[in-house]
Amino acid sequence: MRVRRDVLGDVHVDRAVRETTAFTAPFQEFITRTAWADVWSRPGLDRRTRSLVTLALLTALRAEHEIPMHVRAAIRHGASREEIAETLLHASIYAGLPAANAAFAIARETLAEMDAESASGQG
Repeated sequence: MRVRRDVLGDVHVDRAVRETTAFTAPFQEFITRTAWADVWSRPGLDRRTRSLVTLALLTALRAEHEIPMHVRAAIRHGASREEIAETLLHASIYAGLPAANAAFAIARETLAEMDAESASGQG
């Protein structure tokens, strides 16, 4: 859970925990154990790199609903806006232009939200 909080932030994890039901609890336990304890904790890649790879994969999968939290995670782990843009541009060649176009739009919106949060003292 510590790694999940480090990557995604307390606000996201607290919301996920709060919204967990008896139906979704097994999935929440599974994802915490496998994604966060087993994979994100491995020493082979740093979290910045894992975040950028994740953004490329989410773009390829057209998993647009997951992109905002991973844009935030990438920034949290030291990726620059330019690196995020380069990752999405690179993904466009392999994942397709429509997928990258959607990812760029979502990333742009998320970064603008982060700027607004920072300016208001929330971020």
